[in-house]
Formats: sequence, C-alpha cells, structure tokens
Amino acid sequence: MKTEEVKHLLQRYFNGESTDVDERLLEAYFQSGELADEVAEYAEFFGGIAELAGIADDPTIEEDVMDYILENEHREKTHYRSMWRIVTGVAASVIIVLGGFLFYQEQQKPYNDTFDDPEQAYAYAKETLQYVSGKYSQGLAELSNFDKLRVAKKPIQKGTAPVREFYEGLQKIEEEQQ
Repeated sequence: MKTEEVKHLLQRYFNGESTDVDERLLEAYFQSGELADEVAEYAEFFGGIAELAGIADDPTIEEDVMDYILENEHREKTHYRSMWRIVTGVAASVIIVLGGFLFYQEQQKPYNDTFDDPEQAYAYAKETLQYVSGKYSQGLAELSNFDKLRVAKKPIQKGTAPVREFYEGLQKIEEEQQ
C-alpha cells in the first residue's frame, strides 16, 4: 500500500469516518512490518489495538470485568459504612459532651425564687387556680349538649326497630339452614 493511501486512511480513522474495511487495512499494513518512516509512529498504536482486540475475544473477560466491578463496589460500600460509623460516633460524642457541659452549667446556677413574699405567691397561685377552674367549668358546660343527643336518639331507635327485627330474623333463618 502506498504511503499516501495510508495517510488518507489514517486521516479518516482519526476523524471517525473510517469503515471496518479501512480499519482492517490499516491493521494489516501496520502488522506487515514494511512501514514508511512517515507513519511508523502509529505502529505501536495499531499493534496495541490488535492486541486488545485479541483480548476482547476472550470468553471470560465479561466475568472478569463483572467481578472487578462487584469487588470495587463492595470495597466502596464498606469504606463508606466505616466512614459513617466514625462520623456518627464522633458526632454522638460531641453531643453527649456538649449536653453534659450545658447540664453542669445549669446545675451551677443558684435557684431564684419568683416571689420574695409567701403571701404574694399564695395569692398568685390562688388566682391561677381560679382561672383554670373557670376554663374547666366552661368545657364541662359544653358536654351538656350530649344529653340532647341522647334524647334525640330515642325516636330514631324506635324507627329502626322493625328493620333490626327483620335483619335478626334473616340471620336466624340463615343459621338454621347451615
């Protein structure tokens, strides 16, 4: 093959425009050993491609690649798990130490009573309890509406009694047939 033809095929190959036939011609040319000095630098490239093509025909290569991927995936997962264990352990330790420090500080503060005069405290407590009692009484007053519902329920029960009796009769008949 002429050097100009080889250069043209190389140009098409590197532009991504070559066909399978063109690529086979280039591989055959570079494997022949009779190379022009101008294109000799590409001999190793096409020799490597030919070698890789031979490896790609190996039937176990898919299994090897899959094993490699699974091993790396497992390694990454275990790495991230151990990293998260360390990070969460450090975070928990910081929270415990900080919580203990804040609790200790809170315990060191002296207790300040709200009222200095006990009679004033008693009056305030009495007022608060009366307020709560009033709200409780209001809530109980609203419950009296349930008596109205109980009274209103009686006529409805009288109206549905025949239907209930009919349904119970159907159940007895069904039980007798079984």
